[in-house]
Amino acid sequence: MADLDGGIRFIKGIGEKKAKDLSKLGINTLRDLLGYFPRDYEDRTSVKRIARVEEGERVCILASVVTAPSLARIRRGLDIVKFRVSDGSGSATVTFFNQSWLKDRFKPGEDYYFYGKFTRSGAYLNLPSPEYEKFGAEGSETGAIVPIYRLTSGVSNKFLLSAIRQGLDAAPDPFPEVIPESVRRAFDLPHAGWSYREIHRPTDMDSVASARRRFVFEELFVLATTFGTIKHREREYSGYVIPPKKVDEFRLPFALTGAQRRAAAELMEDMGSGRVMTRLLQGDVGSGKTAVAAICVWAVCSEGLQSAFMAPTEILAEQHFRTLSDMLGPYGIRTVLLTGSMKAAERRAALAAIATGEADLVVGTHAIISDNVDFKSLALVITDEQHRFGVRQRTALSEKGDKPHVLVMSATPIPRTLALIIYGDLDVSILNEIPSGRQKVDTFVVGEDMRERINRFIRKQVEEGHQVFIVCPMIEEDETQNAASVKQYAEELRSEVFPDLRVDLLHGKMKAAEKEAVMARFAGGESDILVSTTVVEVGVDVPNATLMVIENAEHFGLSQLHQLRGRVGRGKAKSYCVLFNQGGAEAEERLDVLKNTNDGFKISSEDLRLRGPGDFFGSRQHGLPEMRLADLRGDMETLSAAQKQAELVLRDDPELALPEHSELRRRVRALQSVSLS
Repeated sequence: MADLDGGIRFIKGIGEKKAKDLSKLGINTLRDLLGYFPRDYEDRTSVKRIARVEEGERVCILASVVTAPSLARIRRGLDIVKFRVSDGSGSATVTFFNQSWLKDRFKPGEDYYFYGKFTRSGAYLNLPSPEYEKFGAEGSETGAIVPIYRLTSGVSNKFLLSAIRQGLDAAPDPFPEVIPESVRRAFDLPHAGWSYREIHRPTDMDSVASARRRFVFEELFVLATTFGTIKHREREYSGYVIPPKKVDEFRLPFALTGAQRRAAAELMEDMGSGRVMTRLLQGDVGSGKTAVAAICVWAVCSEGLQSAFMAPTEILAEQHFRTLSDMLGPYGIRTVLLTGSMKAAERRAALAAIATGEADLVVGTHAIISDNVDFKSLALVITDEQHRFGVRQRTALSEKGDKPHVLVMSATPIPRTLALIIYGDLDVSILNEIPSGRQKVDTFVVGEDMRERINRFIRKQVEEGHQVFIVCPMIEEDETQNAASVKQYAEELRSEVFPDLRVDLLHGKMKAAEKEAVMARFAGGESDILVSTTVVEVGVDVPNATLMVIENAEHFGLSQLHQLRGRVGRGKAKSYCVLFNQGGAEAEERLDVLKNTNDGFKISSEDLRLRGPGDFFGSRQHGLPEMRLADLRGDMETLSAAQKQAELVLRDDPELALPEHSELRRRVRALQSVSLS
């Protein structure tokens, strides 16, 4: 019996070279090997007669070689080995490409199983590049359902099949069980050992489905338990007690929505509970998250304590600084700005005000978590656009105080169940109402044939005194992709299309001071058209901008396009969004989702279904580990059930100290180290 966490060099065929090749697939231990699940299966359980094979069919035949293989060199770099096979009912031509050594492998009169996809040329059947096995060979895969694995250089499917077979024979019996027996029985899930055998050496496809169902549940159950332990641990901490205040006592120049009032009440209750608040506030573009945050800051500062607000970019930090200063200034709350590009004297003054407590609220970028930033009494930390920050950055901000309350804000609406996993250590508040005054932005999906008409519409918006965003997916020109370059396109607009208009350029590689100057000009009405990359995606507020044009919209996710669209419609004038599609009918069908709704939650659900969580967030900084089998696009019901079971287990055994939870505890600790890395 082998150690699951031991090496795999004991397996026949795995030497130093093969071990390195397997490491590229993330396979370093026996546990890794057995957890490397197939991506697909080929059913070779039935052998078909050649006479009954249809064109395009992928089947297995048993046939004799009837002609000696011939080798033809068609051109440099292309060799073809070809021979005829027959099973008495019919014949077919077998062809291999660039495998010249096979000329001497097959001998007339020998019987082979061949598996592949048949094609037809007139009356003749062809079988290009099939899998093959000699009839009667030891370890034959014919007559079985064959797992197909993701491969890398130096690792063939046949080799993985052999290695995993040996790994299964050497694995502990019984196999360590992650899912508690009560949970396994409640959901009619098979044992771990049976599931590993059936997913790698299946009896039939029903067994594969049963094993896969078990592992999907296991993966999501471990994930939910991992985040549940973090949440439980943080809730054990005593926090600053902030006496709840009446929301109506905080005066704003606009009326709060019901959702804002509800969220503010939830936050007040958390901060007054005596426990550390850890809450996610998610809402659509323009749903009023900043106002809710301001109410929390007001409540904290009223107790003589400090708050910190961290934004992902300097542009957004400066905007929040202005907005929050206006909201909180009338209450005598002093707000200071802290960014990386500040002059030395400004920075020293800000740091001094923070250290003495003279600064009630600090708004800034990740500069806030620098070593030389010391707070006197930090009681509330707020991060905006949390998916732009890693888990460690959020933790680093919290460590600036003595267990401060934590508020995370995101304008990327995602399904609540998924939010509870991705932000699994947080409670969730949702703003699902848009304040009065925010308008629907009319959206159009167009092709290149509409270019001249859209250019006339851009000019019309400018002539009426408005401004226009044009977003491109790339900074430099790239011949390998059919995507607009922001630099090239801006120059073309300046010199050829709108030579009489003021066209400015913004992209992420510019220095902070340059970006600040460009945005200041646009916000101040000194430029008519801003050609930009997605640096304008979040937070930039220009009420006079009424048109968002997005080039190569097929290159963006729906949620990102929705964020970009949210940059217009912030003033009183009618606003529009134009999506140029170069991706054909399939992309147009996807983009039509935006044309038909302005509901960010519906859009994000569709984006998740189409692209999955990795692309959905644009990066893996959110701490969500890679899924081996679970698909968060289609396994949401299983996810919900797994979460409920994790809550029940942690309610009775919050430390997972019981003997039956030992394997679950090991997996949770391993996943915590991955999520925080």
